[in-house]
Order: sequence, then C-alpha cells, then structure tokens
Amino acid sequence: MDRSRYFFLTSHLTVGSFNNGFKGFCATLVTAGFSLAGTELVGLAAAETDNPRKTIPRAARQVFWRITLFYITSIFIVGCIVPYTNPQLLGGSHATDVRASPFVIAIKEAGIKGLPSVINAVILIATLSVGNSSTYASSRTLQALGAVRQAPKIFEYVDMAGRPAVGQGLALACGVLAYFACLPGGASRMFDWLLQISALSSFFTWGSICFAHIRFRAAMKKKTQPIVILPFRACFGIWGSYFGLIVNIACIVSQVYLGFAPIGGDLTVEGCLMDVIAVPVIISFCVVWKLCKKKQAAGWVRLAEMDLVTGRKDDLARSHAEDTAERASWGYGRRVFNWFC
Repeated sequence: MDRSRYFFLTSHLTVGSFNNGFKGFCATLVTAGFSLAGTELVGLAAAETDNPRKTIPRAARQVFWRITLFYITSIFIVGCIVPYTNPQLLGGSHATDVRASPFVIAIKEAGIKGLPSVINAVILIATLSVGNSSTYASSRTLQALGAVRQAPKIFEYVDMAGRPAVGQGLALACGVLAYFACLPGGASRMFDWLLQISALSSFFTWGSICFAHIRFRAAMKKKTQPIVILPFRACFGIWGSYFGLIVNIACIVSQVYLGFAPIGGDLTVEGCLMDVIAVPVIISFCVVWKLCKKKQAAGWVRLAEMDLVTGRKDDLARSHAEDTAERASWGYGRRVFNWFC
C-alpha cells in the first residue's frame, strides 16, 4: 500500500469517526444502539425452549460471534470503503433511497455489477425477520406483564395455539405507525421519532439487565450459593455487568446532553424533545406504577430476602453434576467447540 492510500485510509477512519467532534460521536450512539438491540431475545425465548439449560447458553455464545463477525467486522470494512462525506448516505441527497445503504454504496464503489440488488434483497429479508422477532418479543412481554398484573389483564389472554393474541394485535397495530413515513415530506421525521424512542429505550433495557445480573450474583453470594452450578455464566462475570451498566448510563446521559446542546447549536423544542422523548416516557411508566399500585408495587428487595428458587425447572446442583459427568466424556475438539459455540 503506497503512502497516499495509507494516509487516506487512516485519516478517513480517524476524522470520520469523530466528525463534528464529541457531539458527532454521541449522535451515532443511538443509531448503534438501535442496530444492536434485540440480542436480549435469547433470554426471552428461554420460556418456550424445550431444554433451555443447554440451548440458551449455546445461543448466547453464538450471538456474540455473529455480532463480532457479521456486524462489527462488516461495519469496519464498509467504513474503510465508504467516506463519511459520501452524498448518498443518510442526510444527503438520497436520504429515503435504497442507495443510502452503505453496503450498497461500498459494492458500487467496488464496481461489482448486479450485487447491489442482491444486497437490497438481503436487507429486505432481514427487515422481515426483525419484524417477526419484534412482534414475538413485544407480544410475549405484554402477556408476561398481564400475568403479573403489571399491564391490563386482557393481555394475559392466550389462544388455543399458545399465542398471546391481544398482545400480537397491539404489536401489529403499532407497526402501522411506520407507514406514516410514506407521507410526503414526513419520511425522515417519522423515522427519526421511531428511531429515538426505540433506540434510547434499549439502553434502559440493557442497563436494567446488567443491574439485575449484579443484584442476582450479589444475592447468590449473600446466600452462599456457589456460582459454578449456574448453567451459563457471563465470560466477564459481574465486572462485565458493571461496565455495561456504566456504558448504558453514559449513552443516555450523552443523548440528553446532545438534545440540549445539538450539533451546530440550533436548539429547537422539537429536536430536543425528539432526542430525550424516551427518558420521560419510561420514567413516567415507573412513577405511575408506583403511585397507582402501591400495595402491589414492591419496594427495594434486600439481598437476603430475594427468592432465587421460584420458577426454576430443575435442581441446579443435580443438573450441574449431570453436566459435569457429560463433559468428562467429551474429547478435546468437542470441548473447544463447546467453549466457542
């Protein structure tokens, strides 16, 4: 690689990554969070899995490698090919065109004919898959909330086929909102509103997951229960959850900061509300629940009072002994494969 091409690549990666400085970096966090949201569905699917003790840990490990290989690696390669100043990117002259996809732009820049249409077809299929999984997740969550009386009782209904019909109907009805983006002149604005609400809320979701893991591990330690009997343990342990909690809080704070101090200094009521809309919505839900359901809403649960047994399908100590005996019969290749996948 000659010096000119090396200089272009390094300057493109460094300058483009921090375009508009720290505020530009903060502005990309919501989009990145929106893209990574959904991996928590692995845990949600445990309730409908035949053998969650074995399938869920395997699925969780595969999610990590899929994100690393198919997301981070591909984004890095596309970032090396497509300049951040390309006019076809979002915000340019083709904001609502399929040509705004950086993958399509990268293939066109490479001069590969026919492949951009294939990539667009793959993106369309992936969009249908995301819609399917989102409907599954939202409807099951509403059904679970209805079962514990944290949502209207009607959402508890499950039909003969085991489907939460009311929750699915509401989820599909909310999906109709996306079609408002087809209105003349409202495509970009509607997409921005939906993106901000869903992406920023994912930081609350993952922050609560990290906090719940911290409290769960602390409760096990308080009750002197060995961690080794758990069927799946995070590779970075409780420190990974501390790091994740701090990062999620930082992302929320940075987005609020960006709402009140936008790029370019053009502060508007609509822009500020759009950037922080998820924060008051989520907080209001918690406050209304605490005020309206004082008797049912539980307060702060002490570690010694946490119930770590109810809901378990098997005995952890016995299952751990069976898994240990099974792993003892594995060969070296099977052990390595199981560690990764």
